[in-house]
Amino acid sequence: MNRTSLHLLVILIVAMSSCKPEIKLNYPVARKVETVDDYFGTKIADPYRWLENDTSRETAAWVKAENDVTNGYLAGIPFREKIRERLTRMWNFARYSVPFRQGPYYFYFKNDGLQNQSVLFVRQGLDGEPRVLLDPNKLSADGTIALAGESVSHDGKLMAYTIARSGSDWNEIHVMEVASGKLLDDTLRWVKFSGMSWQKDGFYYSRYDAPVSGSGFSKKNEFHKVYYHKVGTSQQDDRLVYQNLKFPQRNYGTSVTQDERFLILYESESTSGTAIYYRDLTREKMPFVQLVTGFDYEYGVVDNLGEKLLVVTNYRAPKKKLILMDPANPDPRKWKTIIPERDDVLESAEFAGNLIVSQYMQNAASKAYIYTTEGKFLHEMNLPGIGTLAGFSGKKDDNTAFYGYSSFIFPLTIFRYDVEKNTSMVYNRPKIDFDPEKYEVKQVFYSGKDRTTIPMFIVHKKGIELTGNNPLLLYGYGGFNISLTPNFAVSRLLFLENGGTYVVANIRGGGEFGEDWHKAGTKENKQNVFNDFIAAAEYLIEEKYTSPAHLAIMGGSNGGLLVGACMTQRPDLFRVAIPQVGVMDMLRYHKFTIGWAWASDYGTSETREGFGYLVKYSPLHNLKEKVSYPATLAFTADHDDRVVPAHTFKFMATLQASQEGTNPVLVRIETKAGHGAGKPVSKQIDETTDLWSFIFFNLGMKYNE
Repeated sequence: MNRTSLHLLVILIVAMSSCKPEIKLNYPVARKVETVDDYFGTKIADPYRWLENDTSRETAAWVKAENDVTNGYLAGIPFREKIRERLTRMWNFARYSVPFRQGPYYFYFKNDGLQNQSVLFVRQGLDGEPRVLLDPNKLSADGTIALAGESVSHDGKLMAYTIARSGSDWNEIHVMEVASGKLLDDTLRWVKFSGMSWQKDGFYYSRYDAPVSGSGFSKKNEFHKVYYHKVGTSQQDDRLVYQNLKFPQRNYGTSVTQDERFLILYESESTSGTAIYYRDLTREKMPFVQLVTGFDYEYGVVDNLGEKLLVVTNYRAPKKKLILMDPANPDPRKWKTIIPERDDVLESAEFAGNLIVSQYMQNAASKAYIYTTEGKFLHEMNLPGIGTLAGFSGKKDDNTAFYGYSSFIFPLTIFRYDVEKNTSMVYNRPKIDFDPEKYEVKQVFYSGKDRTTIPMFIVHKKGIELTGNNPLLLYGYGGFNISLTPNFAVSRLLFLENGGTYVVANIRGGGEFGEDWHKAGTKENKQNVFNDFIAAAEYLIEEKYTSPAHLAIMGGSNGGLLVGACMTQRPDLFRVAIPQVGVMDMLRYHKFTIGWAWASDYGTSETREGFGYLVKYSPLHNLKEKVSYPATLAFTADHDDRVVPAHTFKFMATLQASQEGTNPVLVRIETKAGHGAGKPVSKQIDETTDLWSFIFFNLGMKYNE
């Protein structure tokens, strides 16, 4: 081969390695079945219904074939391993959680950097020598058993904790002595959507009956019950505290006031709205007394002040208020308002040093104010900029509290707070391989389709030129009253380093501006959510932040629905789509596990009205043949028993059969993982490697070492 030919070959190889693939991938052929449902006279075909059977051999074979295609595609991306190496270096820094106190002990989590699971430490007093109390990394070789929650008795002597296997929502409860670290024999199974509320020598918890073998990850969850477990006894001896056989699709949770005077029972039938009951534990055999009825409003008991209960509620206050309720006379006309509703959203209230720390959200960022228990305003907490306050931890009788604070380019930093002096000092600041001074965060406001003003955070390198050709990732959620506030994630730093712009749109359906903002994106108004997200993309294009050829969208769970709906409604607007564990079949979502609880946001196809608006945007049912959809990498997991993987399976089988052109449409199906919680660091790095490899490659980005 002569020098000219060799030179041309090198140019060809380089060109091929830097452009998107132009070959048509050989997707697995998914068998179609003649399954048709009749919705109020409208026939809807569901040819991939068999993929709902997550334990069948045929589904397992399809999953393997899909993963083989996806892994083959990703393996061909030339800089994939470079991305993995960089992510591993960036992830490798020590990080801590906010300490909390129970009895004489302080508890906190620490991860040295690349540990699959964070380790729980305890120390006696603030100056005591820290020791490992529980290391979840010793529970499994691959890190797929995670500590899902913990609850320490009020005297600090015992700790109950839950473990989750492979990311499932099913938990087991175990009990440990804090002083000795001795694991007791107590083991409680089939626990789901439960806390642990201590009283005397035991605790209250919630669970379901054991499911039929093989149906645990897909069967509808019904008949949630509350039990009391006395430490040292068998689960079969646990005392049934509450059940409601008339309403199988309701959930129940408990809390006990710090002085163990009152037991609070929360009842819900969806993801918003609660009824609350109470029992005075000083009175033997007292029945539960209902304090508020219906599910139109939210109620959260902070604690008691003597005979009365301090409650955060949105009752006739969409942005919430703090009230004092006498449980002996709970009539709303008798409530005393401690902190009235204001323009910003009240997110929580906590006791610290016999004062009330109220946390607010102002334009999707944190504010905090200190009040007396009588409601007298004292002062504002001095927070370090536009960001998110998280994990505030204090006690009524303790002047020392702790909180965490982060933003998009400010890693979670732990502060020690002197309540009386209203001063904060850094308690722990992580050291990361990233220079935040090179980046900037700004908030803009844009107009939605109906002229609604919507906030949006934009993060990028300082001095970026708005040419319209910059790679950009737009993220959103838009549901269930959940707010997207500035937070730090090491997983997105690599994108920013390589010239990417990261954007979060605070669209309707979330809780950024209270219950009215939430309701404006639910049921028949759900299209507002998609319109807001599409309008965000159009604003970013108009302002030259990016262009359709350089624009990616991403969201998880309800955000996966958001991505699925937007890519089917406007396939021309986006170059890449990343739906993660998304709700894609809006006609059948309520038939699996806890899906029925989402009806307050979505409605269901069981009603003519619900079917009418759901079928118009359901991602699965709005895919059309011979349409060029964006390059798509969908994520799901085999143990996701919240949004069952069948949603993604059926959507991707349909998308692959419909796709026109050469944009890849792939699915990455993680094994021994669930909806996201508890995922080991090793799997997080693997997943993020594939995410950025796919986005970089399909946006035409170069990876800069």
